[in-house]
Amino acid sequence: MEEVTFKSDTVLSDVHLYTPNQRHLMVRLNGMGQPVFLSHFKLVWNQDSQTDSGAEGGHHRDVPTEETPAGTGSTRSSSGSGRSSEGFSPQAGADIPGQEWVGAPLDEDGDLDVVRKPQAASDPEPAGRVRDKVHPMILTQEEEDILGDKAQESSTCDVISIEHTMATPLEDVGKQVWRGALFLADYILFQWDLFQGCTILELGAGTGLASIIAATVARTVYCTDVGADLLAMCQRNVALNSHLTAPGGGGVKVRELDWLKDDLCTDPEVPFSWSQEDISDLYSHTTVLLAAEVFYDDDLTDALFKTLCRLAHKLKNACTAILSVEKRLNFTLSHLDVTCEAYDHFRSSLHQLERREDSRLRFAVEPVEASFPQRLAYERIRQLELWKIFVEPVTSPIVIGSVGSSTVPVNRC
Repeated sequence: MEEVTFKSDTVLSDVHLYTPNQRHLMVRLNGMGQPVFLSHFKLVWNQDSQTDSGAEGGHHRDVPTEETPAGTGSTRSSSGSGRSSEGFSPQAGADIPGQEWVGAPLDEDGDLDVVRKPQAASDPEPAGRVRDKVHPMILTQEEEDILGDKAQESSTCDVISIEHTMATPLEDVGKQVWRGALFLADYILFQWDLFQGCTILELGAGTGLASIIAATVARTVYCTDVGADLLAMCQRNVALNSHLTAPGGGGVKVRELDWLKDDLCTDPEVPFSWSQEDISDLYSHTTVLLAAEVFYDDDLTDALFKTLCRLAHKLKNACTAILSVEKRLNFTLSHLDVTCEAYDHFRSSLHQLERREDSRLRFAVEPVEASFPQRLAYERIRQLELWKIFVEPVTSPIVIGSVGSSTVPVNRC
């Protein structure tokens, strides 16, 4: 019997599938003829009004945005129990003093029997809230008006605008926004003092969301990826959010960095190539490396770790790499079980890196506790993880540890 193979060449990010926005605004077609959409992500700066995201203890929730409809979200019961009214049944609240519940008609099986009356054309407008119609919308406003009336009511410093595509082939997934990038952005916003005044290099930046967030506190951010169309989109996103750049900083520099090549492109005829001044600044001042949601293919994962090691040997300072990954579970016919092969390969690569015998550098790996607050609206799931790799010169005998219980080096960057 021949082996059956199922193949799909279209990938859709969960961020766009379950987006907190009520609408997607199509702004243009890119150079490959793909529709480009514009989404807005509200930054929640007020720490007092937002509790912990619930990652600690395993309870995850979404942070409501200004576009959340009234009457939904975190409405609490009037009894002061702290439980959300969502999911409350009339029977459960019938004994609470001061609460009056309207008896709901049930069918013979005990299910709720909803009777709907057809609305005639002559009927007046209903008194209650009318559900908005959902339909595609093509953006025609001027660029300064693209945030819409609601977003303009609040400060633009609270909104990050990202152009992206949706439902792309696997080779173009960098043009979408992924949860891992938002997860990494949350960590940057929480631990901003670790990034303040630093020079940062992001590998596989995609739409540039994490780099833009990092630029709110960093001195300079090198936002890198491959593909002229993707880098052009990234450059547009940087321009859209230039108001978020840290005062006095060097901003975000979009550059090409191919993990499959040993050298940086310095040809001035190639878009997004590196100047000698850029290369000198990169190697002299970089102390933080970032990567988010780039561990979905084993060959690319190998290439990233190879690039990480190559760059670490060229940097003049000790550095820290922060990697964001989502543990994706898939059912495979080969195993007849749910597996996460890409994540397993990523963990194996971490283990090999820490056990790497290097006479010049020491690599120490440790996970990041996912208990920091959520400042952006997305579904923070248990499978999202952050890992830190500390890279330092070897000044003492190397102690080899495991990924779960790594040796703690001194003077980490």
